[in-house]
Amino acid sequence: MFDNLSDRLNKVFKDLRGHGKLSEKNIQEALREVRMALLEADVNFTVVKQFVSAIQEKAVGHEVLESLSPGQQVIKIVHEELIGLLGGATAGLDLQGKTPAIIMMVGLQGSGKTTTSGKLAKMLKKQGRRPYLVPADVYRPAAIEQLNVLGKSIDVPVHPSQSDQDPVTICNNAVSVAQLSNYDTLLIDTAGRLHIDETLMGELGNIKAAVAPAEILFVADAMTGQDAVTVADKFNKDLSITGVVLSKMEGDARGGAALSIARVAQRPIKFIGTGEDLDAIEIFHPDRMASRILGMGDVLTLIEKAEEVVDKKKAEKLAKKISKSTFSLEDFLDQIQQIKKMGSLEQIMGMIPGLSRMKQMKDMPKPDEKELGKIEAIIRSMTAQERRKYQIINSSRRQRIAKGSGTSVQDVNKVIKSYSEMLKMMKKMKGKMGGAGPLAKGKKRRKKPKGLFR
Repeated sequence: MFDNLSDRLNKVFKDLRGHGKLSEKNIQEALREVRMALLEADVNFTVVKQFVSAIQEKAVGHEVLESLSPGQQVIKIVHEELIGLLGGATAGLDLQGKTPAIIMMVGLQGSGKTTTSGKLAKMLKKQGRRPYLVPADVYRPAAIEQLNVLGKSIDVPVHPSQSDQDPVTICNNAVSVAQLSNYDTLLIDTAGRLHIDETLMGELGNIKAAVAPAEILFVADAMTGQDAVTVADKFNKDLSITGVVLSKMEGDARGGAALSIARVAQRPIKFIGTGEDLDAIEIFHPDRMASRILGMGDVLTLIEKAEEVVDKKKAEKLAKKISKSTFSLEDFLDQIQQIKKMGSLEQIMGMIPGLSRMKQMKDMPKPDEKELGKIEAIIRSMTAQERRKYQIINSSRRQRIAKGSGTSVQDVNKVIKSYSEMLKMMKKMKGKMGGAGPLAKGKKRRKKPKGLFR
């Protein structure tokens, strides 16, 4: 989403680094470019004005102008101000107080409330909570069915709502069921409209008064730009929302909503949706997002994603196989599947310092997700014996594999060549990994962050 903005900002910073010493004129020119980049990214005009003024005030000081690395100092200031613009600190869910804790999902129709409810339920379940999904959108018949399907897919119970029921009655009944069944978290998927109207806001106000939610999360489609900011402001004034969830952050919109919404609505962004899969939701960290935007990568999120998908026992087993040079095509296939669980290749590249900047280069080819699918199909078309001992794959076998995977013999040759080169590289690395490998060790060392689900 932020590729164009990142590209523009990094060009500005590259020019700043080129100056041995900065003058006020250099800084003014750079800030003019920053201002234009933000406005073109559809960031709120008032927000841009405040943001640039804050940078200017700090950047024109004696400490920066007389610094040995003034360009780096300005970048540091931009980074700090960007973190502040995005909300400052990571804001978790406040689920303390009465049981069950109630989370009320609000927003316009099509913003992604229902899917986000399912994603949060799955995330909370992983945290050890017992969520209960409540369909309270009685105006869109498919909404109730959609939540039932999502609940079934993640093994989370769904309240038996009917489209002819009153939404407030549904919510009150759901609270009673949750108390009897020891569900500790209710996620209420409320109705939306194509635009704000008083009937909608009145209904949401009635639900809030009836169940006293611990959290009211406004779900905004990040692709809608400034409209999302305006709507968030209105919902906040009428309902006093406690936070924002930005859906569809994997899209290719300009990102203005993400950079404006926290400042305009004066409420933190708590989560971002990064894809259609029910695991594609992240806790929002302003500092990490600021680093991504400025092309500095996001190693911490990458590690967390890896830890979620990497099985510790498998990692230890894999390390032993690598050390004994018994890494097979079956293991290769397993690694591809684990990488795919972490998200798109482009997202992963964006989190790696250096690569995050390289992918913005015009001549840099974008990672092709289809290639991973092609490799999977080729390996799956092999017999168990061929996966364990690739040397037996002769010409006729390659033709059979190509036909079975819907690819060409050249594609099969490419996969086998890549795999054999990987084996050679692993032999060179043999003895350097030690133990169960960095991911398995990292899983022991890392502590769960505090305060995200209080």
